[in-house]
Amino acid sequence: MALAMRRDELPAAPEDDAPVPLRLAVRTAWISDLHLGTPGCQATALLEFLRHLECDTLYLVGDIIDGWQLKRHWYWPQAHNDVVQKLLRKARKGTRVIFVPGNHDEFARKYLGHTFGGVDVVREHIHLLADGRRLWVTHGDLYDGVIQCAKWLAYLGDSAYEFTLRMNRHLNSLRARLGLPYWSLSRYLKLKVKRAVSYVSDFESAVAREARSRGVHGVVCGHIHHAEMRTIDGVLYCNDGDWVESLTALVEHGDGRLEIIDWAEHLARARPAAVALPQPVAG
Repeated sequence: MALAMRRDELPAAPEDDAPVPLRLAVRTAWISDLHLGTPGCQATALLEFLRHLECDTLYLVGDIIDGWQLKRHWYWPQAHNDVVQKLLRKARKGTRVIFVPGNHDEFARKYLGHTFGGVDVVREHIHLLADGRRLWVTHGDLYDGVIQCAKWLAYLGDSAYEFTLRMNRHLNSLRARLGLPYWSLSRYLKLKVKRAVSYVSDFESAVAREARSRGVHGVVCGHIHHAEMRTIDGVLYCNDGDWVESLTALVEHGDGRLEIIDWAEHLARARPAAVALPQPVAG
């Protein structure tokens, strides 16, 4: 089932060719793992998403700015600055923006409880859905055994991941010249390599277990770049994905219904004749 059709309560399915509005007006939206400051960040697509998004509350669920990469190599094109300005503009215009730092932007954890440009910085948050359910919002890195027990291994893995993304950009430059759609090598490996699948499953179970101990109905997190929404031992587990591989977000509609939005698919349904999203530049 396509990500854009994943919901915690599925309504009657629309016709396959039924157009959807480009404007996305929802009660709440969650995005994470933008990784601004890296070549892998798909800032152009993210900007278009933010321009069409209207919500009362916007959660930034960690790894918004990639401090790890910026320490190694400074990379900050205008599009990344435009994303930051767009987020601040939303806060100025009345959207409540809540930032939950992750491991890549852990520098922001020094400022928990502060507000910058209308953006509230918090360690975690409890969100009340329109239907009364309570969701715990956390980035999720604190429940990742690799991050907590062997941070050096996490840094090594991050370098390997960046290499995979670099190869992916070269591959997709070639695919674009051949008229083929975008395809994520890293996402493919994550779903096919047995150890990666096990890591994702272990992470999901650990986060759901912690949510259950807190007495909430569900959890929203990011961190592993794998959008998902399912029930684990009676707890609703929601991961909003990322803006490096999958271009996904989690949204809450006015009635409390949750949905994972695949932005590329949303655009395809809203603009059947539109050209494909611009791909990251190889390099």
